[in-house]
Amino acid sequence: MPVIIVTGTDTGVGKTVATAAIAAVAVAEGRSVAVLKSAQTGLAEGVPGDAAEAARLSGAGTAVEVARFPEPLAPATAARRAGMPPVRPAKVAEAARRLSSRHDLVLVEGAGGLLVRFDDSGGQLADVARLLAAPVVLVAAAALGTLNATALTAEALSARGLDCLGVLIGSWPARPCLASRCNVTDLPAAAGAPLLGAIPEGSAALPPPVFRERSPRWLAPRLGGGWEAECFAASVGSVPEVNG
Repeated sequence: MPVIIVTGTDTGVGKTVATAAIAAVAVAEGRSVAVLKSAQTGLAEGVPGDAAEAARLSGAGTAVEVARFPEPLAPATAARRAGMPPVRPAKVAEAARRLSSRHDLVLVEGAGGLLVRFDDSGGQLADVARLLAAPVVLVAAAALGTLNATALTAEALSARGLDCLGVLIGSWPARPCLASRCNVTDLPAAAGAPLLGAIPEGSAALPPPVFRERSPRWLAPRLGGGWEAECFAASVGSVPEVNG
């Protein structure tokens, strides 16, 4: 898979750290990796963005932003308010193709969720995935409310004929509540796709060498790691024992 799209059920669910973990595993395998941010919002020029952060943690050699807007809004709104040209799906796809000609893996991180508007014509990250015929990793939250958001995003992917590789929990709590523990079992059913891993909360604060060393433990074999969903579910008590 030369290009993988990383999207989320919402903003703040851990897309960047998930992108970094996937990149770190690929780098450890000796692959050249590029991280491409479709649209960075909410940061002034000169401030490191999500692509730079993912590269810092993972050791990926290339970090690129297609567009940057100063206000923390949806890309279409942020571009309009700033009086700047919007980012177009075709431009993101073109950037990904150029990077894929020079790298073994390109990770395209979205801005917000799958259907957030890039422009006033309704362009979305889903259009980027379609143009590239690229599979999608869906990053989800762990706690209560995640099942509906995950199911809706998976349904949107399916309706557009896009391939969902699976669901990745972007921030697994140190002290998971009952809902989080149950969601380990329920998320794959909601998504109609396998669970691809769980990244511990606070992982972005780890020193990069430690982050890179631990990343394979957080990701399933489909993403190059050694994490196993059944073992993880058993360890967190996702499946209760049956009495009698």
